[in-house]
Amino acid sequence: MLTFASCKQQSRKGYETDFAGFFNNYKGAFVLYDAKNNYYIKHNEQRCRERYSPCSTFKIPNTLIGLETGVITDLNFGIKWDGTDYGREAWNKDQTLSSAMKNSTVWFYREIARRIGQEKMQDYINRIDYGNKDISGGIDKFWLISSLIISAEEQVEFLKKLNKGSLPFSERNVNILKSLIVQDSTEYYVFSGKTGSGYTENVGNKTGLGWFVGTVKLANDNLFIFAVNIEGDNADGMAAKEIAKNILKSMKLM
Repeated sequence: MLTFASCKQQSRKGYETDFAGFFNNYKGAFVLYDAKNNYYIKHNEQRCRERYSPCSTFKIPNTLIGLETGVITDLNFGIKWDGTDYGREAWNKDQTLSSAMKNSTVWFYREIARRIGQEKMQDYINRIDYGNKDISGGIDKFWLISSLIISAEEQVEFLKKLNKGSLPFSERNVNILKSLIVQDSTEYYVFSGKTGSGYTENVGNKTGLGWFVGTVKLANDNLFIFAVNIEGDNADGMAAKEIAKNILKSMKLM
């Protein structure tokens, strides 16, 4: 079984480490950053640099921008359901900020983006240097298999800057965001993150795309920031999340 120490020994300068066994038949990338030691571990380094649609992982910056602009007030902020059947029971009801993040409610976040508006959204995307910074695909869909694309490396760099407090978001708003994305909390660690699901397209053929990006904060306050993306039949965010968990467990970080 791999441990974080053994992975560091295998890749002394942050070079690539082979986690292929965790990805099954998916094409995939994994990036891990150790904040205490300023150290990276990567699987499939070329793919770590390739950009894909962020899909619902964009709910992280969308939430922060919504809070910072005042479009979202607090955790109890809500939007009423318009009666449209979105094909998911959890989406077909009024949403609060908490429920919309928990259920990854797309219509809620599309409305948040519309209320933020093109000009303010572009300004913040530029300031946080998010992916290719291209929101030309439409204010309420640019992150949904559209113009905005980002790599696993860039996802980690965004979260790294977020946790260092070097992005244009208040501590209050960052803390609200962090509370929304906690997946599991024990006396040993806090595991946080956000899934994203979509597809890639090649010569008219659509292939599943899955993301999971987040952090593990240990009881000793060391922070590990990670991003996983996968591509293949039935690839989605939940599959990416399981791969991330299995890798982190193998490294004894969970």
